[in-house]
Amino acid sequence: MNKQLRTRIKICGLTRAEDVDAAVALGADAIGFVFYPPSPRYVAPAQAAALARRLPPFVTAVGLFVNASRLEVAEVCAQVPLTLLQFHGDESPADCAGHGLPWMKAARVQPGLDLVEFALRYPGAKAILLDAFVEGYGGGGKVFDWSVIPKELAPRVVLSGGLNAQNVAEALLRVGPVAVDVSSGVELARGIKDVDRMSAFVAAVREADLNRTA
Repeated sequence: MNKQLRTRIKICGLTRAEDVDAAVALGADAIGFVFYPPSPRYVAPAQAAALARRLPPFVTAVGLFVNASRLEVAEVCAQVPLTLLQFHGDESPADCAGHGLPWMKAARVQPGLDLVEFALRYPGAKAILLDAFVEGYGGGGKVFDWSVIPKELAPRVVLSGGLNAQNVAEALLRVGPVAVDVSSGVELARGIKDVDRMSAFVAAVREADLNRTA
């Protein structure tokens, strides 16, 4: 018997309480906080802690790190009630593990990268997030070639990179990821989310799910 699919939605790079509240009200499954100081979406731990405390039960608070030291990750985790870590840089499997929280590893997709081999290198990851290769580690609004994603990898894939309300249905149909991750596609400016764009994105995902079955 076919079952209805439900793609999980992560909205990343939030910096304001009103955006967090809106994302939750719209049905986002996860909220991402960026702990990479060069990013325009960076939030200090104290600010992120206040935002994360607004999340109700069963909404995941994700902390995004880029080549951070173990001490830096530990200091953030001590202040912010995170439930999932996202490593978006060049971290090794050992760098990602041992923080006391589940984690996922991002791959910045570019020619020559073997995604199956990449995923095998990180067996402890809850998921593999696939993003476009851009300067500045994510949030660049660039789409990569989805056809390079092996079908067998889809159940572990969180798809990111240039997604918006206009293209996410096609992405779900072609890739079939377990989750999607959006940042620039729902923004007025970097770090400033737009309620209407978030609403349209969530609606597009849910409509696409209605048309897909497992």
